[in-house]
Amino acid sequence: QRFPDVVAVVAQARGADSFDFDVTVSSTYDSARRYADAFRAMGKDGKVFGERVLFHDHAGEQPFTRDLYGVTIPRGVRIVVIQARDQKHGYGGKTVDVALPGR
Repeated sequence: QRFPDVVAVVAQARGADSFDFDVTVSSTYDSARRYADAFRAMGKDGKVFGERVLFHDHAGEQPFTRDLYGVTIPRGVRIVVIQARDQKHGYGGKTVDVALPGR
């Protein structure tokens, strides 16, 4: 497996244009030498709205869930794509499309 996979996402509206995401990532190779080090919320066009950087491995916790809070997303956007990053190969792997609640 070259990239970590996003396996689940829960989105919650925080305000009119702000959203919180709980993102579950699977990274079978996670170790101190190589691990999933970020995930991002972006539009279908690739525009990035928010990113969460991870500073350590999650070898003992697979899959793992982390949050990304207060992401401002323009009103015209109804779906965002959540994608994870590997510190060696960058972004890739399985993504999850999320319909924004209330839109």
